[in-house]
Amino acid sequence: MTGAGAPFTTRFAPSPTGPLHLGHAYSALLAHDMARAAGGRFLLRIEDIDRARARPQWEAQIFDDLGWLGLDWPRPVMRQSARLPAYAEALERLTAMGLTYPCRCRRADIEAAARAPQEGAPQFGPDGRIYPGTCRGRPMAARGEDDVIRLDMARAVQLLPADAAFTETGPAHAGTHRLDPDRLVRAVGDIVLVRRGMGGSYHLAVVVDDAEQGISHVIRGEDLFEATRIHVLLQHLLGLPVPVWHHHRLIRDDAGRRLAKRDDARAIARYRADGLSPADIRALVGL
Repeated sequence: MTGAGAPFTTRFAPSPTGPLHLGHAYSALLAHDMARAAGGRFLLRIEDIDRARARPQWEAQIFDDLGWLGLDWPRPVMRQSARLPAYAEALERLTAMGLTYPCRCRRADIEAAARAPQEGAPQFGPDGRIYPGTCRGRPMAARGEDDVIRLDMARAVQLLPADAAFTETGPAHAGTHRLDPDRLVRAVGDIVLVRRGMGGSYHLAVVVDDAEQGISHVIRGEDLFEATRIHVLLQHLLGLPVPVWHHHRLIRDDAGRRLAKRDDARAIARYRADGLSPADIRALVGL
């Protein structure tokens, strides 16, 4: 399934765990501008599934900063914290297909297992350290309270259609990209679908929410390009539309590092306090 023929709808989906910076401004402005140019819709979604880190004051500042930039979006906005039943339903579907298992490994366990890697095997993928498969094969009935839930990638790729692919329009990777089952197994591995203390993970939540909101075009940073293969896989497994993707350049600091929320010196609120205008912010990020 593809979202290419749907009305042009995109979104900006920040987490309320810190201040928005110039990189966020660029991504939100670009998504907003592309939607408006196509006569489509721009949506705001609050990705607050990590309740331990999400803060109401950061969410309020997201609304304030984006409104100051001149962006507008339909209200009320979607919040992940209100979507836990939808993520549970998606997990149940994957479980019924025999694709999930509970994992009790801690970070230290995974790091210890990684000290003896197979020669030539990649160590890191878009989900971080590639899981060595220690708990693979554990039945879901053995799920403990502190377990995460993982996707059995080797089984999952067997259900992919041979022509599974996605369209990318971003400057660095424009073209059609086929999903390679061997690459997914070796270079991505058994991703986490549900994290400890949460009702899902970024990968599961984002595909379920994009489908619910009718997102036809995903505009986001180039650092998430490799994760797209995970998302397209899940979309195929769950029978969800596959949008068109546009991974844009990253806004970096003077040392060439991509900006992070801890980089308060480049927070939108700091520029506002210093007297800059929305037009100045557009100029700073090259729009």
